[in-house]
Amino acid sequence: MVTFVVAVNNRKVFRDNFMSSPCLGTLQGPEVLVQEHFNSAAIAYNDALEKSSNDLVVFCHQDMILPENWITQLQEALSFLAKSDPNWGVLGCYGKTRDGRGWGYVYSSGRGIIGKPFVQPTPVQTLDEIVLIVRKSSGLRFDPSLPHFHFYGADICLRAASMGMRNYVISAFCVHNTVQTLVLPKEFYDGYEHVRRTWSHALPIQTTCVRMTRFGIPLRRRRLQEWYLRHVRRCEIGGKRIEDVQALVRTVKRLLERRPGLVDQPSQGETL
Repeated sequence: MVTFVVAVNNRKVFRDNFMSSPCLGTLQGPEVLVQEHFNSAAIAYNDALEKSSNDLVVFCHQDMILPENWITQLQEALSFLAKSDPNWGVLGCYGKTRDGRGWGYVYSSGRGIIGKPFVQPTPVQTLDEIVLIVRKSSGLRFDPSLPHFHFYGADICLRAASMGMRNYVISAFCVHNTVQTLVLPKEFYDGYEHVRRTWSHALPIQTTCVRMTRFGIPLRRRRLQEWYLRHVRRCEIGGKRIEDVQALVRTVKRLLERRPGLVDQPSQGETL
């Protein structure tokens, strides 16, 4: 059995997207914990871990759509890891290795399909927060001092690594019906600094959105790019959320039918 946890700040987005996920219909009475009115993702998710009736907990963004076969793909990955690495730390659907290679197989608004299906769970340094999977019994918890709703995926992956656990991307296709924000808020940079300070001994850290280094040069480049987008191009939003979710699902299905089969190579350099 599995517990799904979703931090919600927009009930309509949650209802139209995550709660419309076909995979939920394949389960008998799935436990879905809706976490609202928390000051940070870390506090919301730790609270949910205590509430969860199941050991396996899947944390999802409210604008995720999990296809019908998503649970089957998760189970296949878990069966593989039960033999190869039963002490795994965190699983996810998109992540990056320390040297910046991206692994995953997802659809993201404004980007289309990223990556291709791959054969087996692949070790990465950090995972994107769109989907994070942990076992309650592992003892892993989110950093309650991490502010806001950014970088908690990177942080818990680093926590797992510090406990001798490996983190993996699994080939479990999902749809992220998101608003692609090109210029990020102050909260993003607050989270960046918190994680960079906390894990300074582990630098460089490759997250799915920016590389953390001792002198912060990649972050400075990002800030310059944001300044250009805001003040020169006057463009702060990339892809927009699709309101007609069923139409989106049909579109993604058609795109998948044109895609090639299994691969064993990463999606080089791509970022959600």
